[in-house]
Amino acid sequence: MSGFILQMLPRPNAEDAGIRVGYTCSKKVGNAVARNRAKRRLREIARAALPLGGQAGHDYVLVGRHGVTAALPYAKLLGDFEKALGILHGKAK
Repeated sequence: MSGFILQMLPRPNAEDAGIRVGYTCSKKVGNAVARNRAKRRLREIARAALPLGGQAGHDYVLVGRHGVTAALPYAKLLGDFEKALGILHGKAK
């Protein structure tokens, strides 16, 4: 997606273990203020969409992108995240 990268890894034998999420923003994203803002936005879209679109027993990692993660409108980030979850889980249209 344009505002972030979403990675997923299913955990074998962990169907009822819940969903785990990680966030990363390297120094390429910007200074500490920019990285923290990007991570806050990634946490918020994951908090909003993973309970409905995520699957138990999977690990997700959201990677922030330089100048885009913090600048895109929240609705666009959320829509892209839901679309990315659909693609990863084979439910894309």
